[in-house]
Amino acid sequence: MTPKAKALQERTRAFFVRVSRFCESLPRTDPARRVIPQLIDSAGSASSNYNGACRARSKKEFIAKIGLCVEEASEALEWLRSLQDVNIGSPSERDELIDEADQLTAIFSASHKTARRRNT
Repeated sequence: MTPKAKALQERTRAFFVRVSRFCESLPRTDPARRVIPQLIDSAGSASSNYNGACRARSKKEFIAKIGLCVEEASEALEWLRSLQDVNIGSPSERDELIDEADQLTAIFSASHKTARRRNT
């Protein structure tokens, strides 16, 4: 595994941990209780699917896994933006997580496009 891939693995894992801790701090209102599991699942799935992409047995498998990373990071981003819209959670932490989810989505999306282009 390349150092760049290893660093991104660590970054996605750290994102999941930060999201989990952020969710622990949220109030137990009905909207938050409904978003928390979805947000944790999508952040965790982005991390685990990237781990799987790094261990893909073929280019086709890598493309599929990295495509899932795009979807899951984007989903986490949308849940965080939804929390922002209803003003739930610490604004500073939420905004940092929104920025990180946006960056991860862009990274995975670019990687997905490059892999698909190289596979044709």
